[in-house]
Amino acid sequence: MVYDRKPWVNQYGEAIAKQLPPLRHANLAKFLSDSDTRFATQTAFSTCMPNGMHGSLTYAQIAQHSDAFAVYLRECVGLAPGARVALQSPNCLAYPVAAFGVLKAGCVLVNTNPLYTPTEMEHQLSDSGAEALVIVDMFANKLQGMVSTTRLKKIIVCQVPQFFPAVPRAVIRSVMKIWNRALPAITVDHVRLERALAEGARVKQEKRIEVSTYTQECGHDTLAVLQYTGGTTGVSKGAMLTHGNLLSNVEQALAMGRSHIDIGKEVVLTALPLYHIFAFTFNLLCFYAVGARNVLAPNPRPIGNLQRAFENYPITWVSGVNTLFNALLNEEWFTAFPPKHLKAAVAGGAALQHAVAQRWERVTRTRIAEGYGLTEASPAISFNPLSGNQKPESIGIPVPNTDVRLVDPAGAPVALGKAGELTVRGPQVMAGYWNRPDETARTIRNGWLHTGDIAVMDADGYFRIVDRMKDLVLVSGFNVYPNEVENVIASMDEVLEVGVIGVPDAKSGEAVRAYVVPLAEGLTEEAVRAHCRKHLTEYKVPKAIEIRRELPKTPVGKILRRELRAEYERARDAR
Repeated sequence: MVYDRKPWVNQYGEAIAKQLPPLRHANLAKFLSDSDTRFATQTAFSTCMPNGMHGSLTYAQIAQHSDAFAVYLRECVGLAPGARVALQSPNCLAYPVAAFGVLKAGCVLVNTNPLYTPTEMEHQLSDSGAEALVIVDMFANKLQGMVSTTRLKKIIVCQVPQFFPAVPRAVIRSVMKIWNRALPAITVDHVRLERALAEGARVKQEKRIEVSTYTQECGHDTLAVLQYTGGTTGVSKGAMLTHGNLLSNVEQALAMGRSHIDIGKEVVLTALPLYHIFAFTFNLLCFYAVGARNVLAPNPRPIGNLQRAFENYPITWVSGVNTLFNALLNEEWFTAFPPKHLKAAVAGGAALQHAVAQRWERVTRTRIAEGYGLTEASPAISFNPLSGNQKPESIGIPVPNTDVRLVDPAGAPVALGKAGELTVRGPQVMAGYWNRPDETARTIRNGWLHTGDIAVMDADGYFRIVDRMKDLVLVSGFNVYPNEVENVIASMDEVLEVGVIGVPDAKSGEAVRAYVVPLAEGLTEEAVRAHCRKHLTEYKVPKAIEIRRELPKTPVGKILRRELRAEYERARDAR
């Protein structure tokens, strides 16, 4: 069988290891401690606000604070090994301190979107059984009435300018409180993070606690993170990522990019939220392993919020999604003065449009390495290699130690060049879904993770995602893949963003409907349709085109087709 021969390994060249050695660390706590010691005096994280105000922590300070937080959780809150601790914070210095503290305590981190509604928060806190919550003060008012309906024992409140020098911290807090009215009153019993750290540090010293003892029993199969996702079946559930899953994926990702990494010298811009698995593994863990300085942007919207970060720091790496790269390319400050230290960019989370990739390379003189993954795989499955051959509109080649097969609905491998569901097997694949054995059995079959994505592999072992199985549009019996239509429309100079869905149609069963955000006034439906007819077979041309000002997106900027479908259905039902 062609997949068993792994043709992609021939594309690794000299830069990528064909087989990775056994993991060097028993757990994530040991992994973190190695970097804490090795890069102790270097700056680990800097939070850069839109106005340029900033605060930083060294690797030694991160170690000190995260150790204190681990002690606080275990000794002061009384959490047992394996207890779940939710972290609900935007990108800021408090995030790595809390996240690393949870892992060093031998507890399980539950990443939680700070923009969640109270209903969404309650579901995740209840489902995970979280006993402690670290939440940013901006959203702590959502907790009213929630403590009694969950297992929460302790609420710890952090701030975006946490660990900033006194003056800029006071200025930022005043602006947030008075001008932006972004600091509501907190009515539930809580403790401030700085107090928790002070208490943990005191207890650590008094009891002479060696924090590493908390994770002596943690191995590769021990649960480390519950990462909630809609997954391949749409129901929000916790993907169980073990220490081994995440350590493996860090090594796999670093193997793909090591040719462009100078140990202890990289500066990575983290605009994507760290509570998202892409940024968590790639930005947070991978770059911590190589002693990088991580520049955290609390909020990349509007995109001008990133200007000071690019201007004030010698950014060498940046990760993002298609909409983020596209937005940067439409900012005059970015295109007139592109980052001169940039080595590479990595795209994931959604398909990278070819027009965006081409323009990025033209403006920055660097490549965007498009990758592919999903929460259930920690997340990286494949990347376009930074050295060697990159193929447009491809998700690249599988990372080392990973098996990939494309299969038909019956589970049989499809022939070379034929479309099939992408399935994956490797050390980065999750242990399963939290308390959902039936969902786990549907998603992981005979050791293979079924992704729900339709892909094609070429003779060189490069994969191309055709689309999500659930997003496929069936027009008069013909398959139409929204990605293909979106790429064609996105190639128009007048188009900023586009989303394509299928809608019911009396004649053809389904029809293609496109939602287009123009760069400026004047773009018409007729112009879009005429452009499509030049590049697409007639049944793929959108039957309906709506010009609008914005599209619904996830917190990382991925366009939400399901929201477009729901919006269409509401409008149809109202007629």
